Amino acid sequence: MFVFHRLLLILLIFTLFVSCNEKILYSGKIINEENFDFSKLQNKEEVIDKLGNPNFIDPIEKKYYYFSEKKYVRNFFKQRITNRIMVVFIFNENETIKSVSQYDLNDEQDVKNIKESTPNELIERGLIKKIFGGVGTTIPSTTQ
Repeated sequence: MFVFHRLLLILLIFTLFVSCNEKILYSGKIINEENFDFSKLQNKEEVIDKLGNPNFIDPIEKKYYYFSEKKYVRNFFKQRITNRIMVVFIFNENETIKSVSQYDLNDEQDVKNIKESTPNELIERGLIKKIFGGVGTTIPSTTQ
């Protein structure tokens, strides 16, 4: 029993030391904006060749979205984003670049959620009534 408590104590101390370790997490494409000039790119092929496939493609407006984020994580409660970049390429019909937009952490906006919700008729009527709603509602006539 004493060995179990000792092992549990060592495991607890090890967990505490590991959680103090700061990690760097990258998500999306790793875009180094200091070493790259987006204005030198001319068409869609050059964009894909230099940056790879985009994170998101908007087929209606012909936009390519590239996203990159660098985050320092110490534990669940201590996370900070140090670098976030989103580059949006808009293309013409002949696949040349129409415009390039670049967004970073300074362009971030807080979005407030609304408290309104869409009414759910299924919950109001009930699942059983929704499934068997038409059964037994009409009275059969005895006349032929």
